[in-house]
Amino acid sequence: MAIIEPTNKDVVHPEQIKQYSSSLRLWHWANLIVISGSLLTVLLNSTLLKSWNVAPVIQSELKNVGNQATADQAKSVAHALSDKVWDIHVYFGYGLAALLLFRIILEFFQLADQKFITKIKAAYHEFKHVKKQREAARHELAVKLIYGAFYILLVIMVVTGLFLAFEDFFAPYKAIRHSVKSVHGFCMYLVLAFIAVHVIGVFLAERKDGKGIVSDMINGGGLDK
Repeated sequence: MAIIEPTNKDVVHPEQIKQYSSSLRLWHWANLIVISGSLLTVLLNSTLLKSWNVAPVIQSELKNVGNQATADQAKSVAHALSDKVWDIHVYFGYGLAALLLFRIILEFFQLADQKFITKIKAAYHEFKHVKKQREAARHELAVKLIYGAFYILLVIMVVTGLFLAFEDFFAPYKAIRHSVKSVHGFCMYLVLAFIAVHVIGVFLAERKDGKGIVSDMINGGGLDK
């Protein structure tokens, strides 16, 4: 399990605590809110708002107030409710796309030692060439590669989501809609897996050498540059 535990120590200067810029921290917590909201809409439509769950309730409630509705009419109302939730899901998707663009732009303006690619290169260099911190560097490199995979996953989620949201503009590619939707749905499960791994890793880190890593992502991990 140690491989999934993030650390708040700098791999090149282990005596120093990692610093996180205010922009990166904003992105991190905003991303958490948007992804959580997006997943919640999927959960609602996959469980409580399924037509076979909602339609009987609609019929029953209408009957209680003296109105009647056929099964088809009740299902139509249930589908309308589900569509409203999907509309919210789409808005969360736009938010995720905006945050991804923000993160890409932010990478160009981060301080050199806070750039994601710089951190990966530093961990790789320490692991490959400096034996003293090799174990810590291996751990840091593994964690950063997991985060890198998550970024790639976000790109796929955003691209496929935008394709589905603007499918009318991609009419010539309608034949691949089902495949795109399948990829989008599969990526959702991978995002859930990453969140589980991330939460477990942070929890374990807080109990060991990475104690304070959550507060660092809130206050910047020392002096915020």
